[in-house]
Amino acid sequence: MQRRQLLSLLVLGAGSSVAATPRQPALIYPLHDAAGQQQWRYHEDLVRLALQRSGTSYGIVESTVPMTQARVLRELADGTGRLDLAWTMTSVEREALLQPVRVPVERGLIGFRLALVRPEHVDRWKDVTALRGLRPYVAGQGQDWPDTEILRTNGLKVSTSQQYTALFDMLRAGRIDYFPRSAFEIDGEIDSGIAHGLVIEPHVLLRYPAASYLFVRRDRPTLAADLQRGLDLMVADGSFARLFQQHFGDLIRRHRLRQRAQIVLRNPLLPAATPLDKPGYWFMLD
Repeated sequence: MQRRQLLSLLVLGAGSSVAATPRQPALIYPLHDAAGQQQWRYHEDLVRLALQRSGTSYGIVESTVPMTQARVLRELADGTGRLDLAWTMTSVEREALLQPVRVPVERGLIGFRLALVRPEHVDRWKDVTALRGLRPYVAGQGQDWPDTEILRTNGLKVSTSQQYTALFDMLRAGRIDYFPRSAFEIDGEIDSGIAHGLVIEPHVLLRYPAASYLFVRRDRPTLAADLQRGLDLMVADGSFARLFQQHFGDLIRRHRLRQRAQIVLRNPLLPAATPLDKPGYWFMLD
């Protein structure tokens, strides 16, 4: 408790707009990586606004400890107190370990995938218009990412690494043919330099039903309920869609998501409780 009070005081002293009030300690969320600045700002704004709309007095503060996705999930599942919430793609396994807040925070955009490729291979993607056209090529993915099983279930070849940064090296070295990335992740990876020497393939859009949720520890049901209430109020008054458009509208136009050849994949990891029947939660291309 002393550590969290200190974090709250640091945030208050810095004049942060997301500072905690004295009535509630700060909620700790994972440290962002340099390539993920855009979506991190969106998630911060979304969590802050949802908590405000819920009428609670939580603040939020970023962890100072770098963590892999696997460690983030372990910290939340074990209730160590190093993290209170995180946003990540859902799966049956993750919902069994953690408490999901079942509102897709990026309105399903996590399942809209563009490919990083080597520049000399761009032209061959012009002829890829269906799933069978992808099958000769090897995708790169993280070893513990849900996307790995999704691609393999759809008959696609996948080579994995435990290290996120190694996947860019694998693509540059020709050990994989493409690296599917979320439409909202890929610009940051280009801009940060981590994807140097690689380009965004301009013809194909991989799509599968997917949701990233806010996840909290199982011992924080009140926090989960507060977040759910705040997000649902944002959906109802349109502020959820407006915030999404503010952060992602430009990239949807710039990457021509509606004009690309769409290859739709099955997602065997999508839990039965996914709220596909709530159109206000989702971004639709058509």
